[in-house]
Amino acid sequence: MALLLLVAQPNHTRYLCQLPSLTLKRFSSSKRWQARQSKDRFTREAAVQGLKSRAAFKLLQIDDKFRIFESGQTVVDLGYAPGSWSQVALMRTQPNGRVLGVDIIPSQPPKGMSTIQGNFLDPKIQAYVQEFVRDPQRGRPYSKGSDVDTHMTGESVVDTNNHRLSETSDNGPHGGSDILRTVDVVLSDMSAPWYQTTGFWKRSLSDPYRMMNTSGVSFKDHAGSMDLCRAALQFGYEVLRAGGHFVCKFYQGIEDKDLEMQLKALFQKVHRLKPESSRSESKEAYFIGLGRKAKVEKHEVFEGL
Repeated sequence: MALLLLVAQPNHTRYLCQLPSLTLKRFSSSKRWQARQSKDRFTREAAVQGLKSRAAFKLLQIDDKFRIFESGQTVVDLGYAPGSWSQVALMRTQPNGRVLGVDIIPSQPPKGMSTIQGNFLDPKIQAYVQEFVRDPQRGRPYSKGSDVDTHMTGESVVDTNNHRLSETSDNGPHGGSDILRTVDVVLSDMSAPWYQTTGFWKRSLSDPYRMMNTSGVSFKDHAGSMDLCRAALQFGYEVLRAGGHFVCKFYQGIEDKDLEMQLKALFQKVHRLKPESSRSESKEAYFIGLGRKAKVEKHEVFEGL
């Protein structure tokens, strides 16, 4: 089934174009989503508390249960937009914590964090993130003196795809030495991107187009989430210090047991949790890896990946 649509053009001629039935379904599902959001208590509470989205309550529950955050930590938030997880990380690592967010879409970040806009799966982006966090002061709160209030630093870097992000970006991580592992917590709320069908009028940082989280095809969503979780885990292997923590969103399915075994090879304790604020009908859940082991070879975690 397809819809025929008449489109007015500047020269006053008309053209026939076809919108596939999938687009019609997404229009109707968008309306259902808006109606559901208006009735959702977590959505309302997020607005009251000034949080970027209801997703903040998922991370708050995870932290209340497992205590992943401490003052002064370095946190990397993968897929940070619109920024609710980063807001939680900023609050719970005060004072002197630093939060770096990475996302492929443009978004206005919470005050006090640094951001990199680019595709996390690009090795250049990952190399730049590692270069960023190796400097212990880069992106941290700073004070200019006892008579001056403390200010939050904040950097924003956009990958142009045509220029190197830095002179060392092409060289990859500098070895795997523990001294270069400076991150305390890696968060991944990433979702596989789907084609944009609505929201073309949104061009501002304060109200950007947000890629849909699920396709409606359970196996496709599950497989995509497994790929992203493993990419985040490989990154975590390179940057997490001994004792560091890891949180990733996934969609449940046949491969999540394999991912859980990989997590258990790298972390002292591994938990899976479906937070209270996750919708009951959703396959969404979270893996929490606590206490990165000090001496684990890469092949022990990723052999056969």
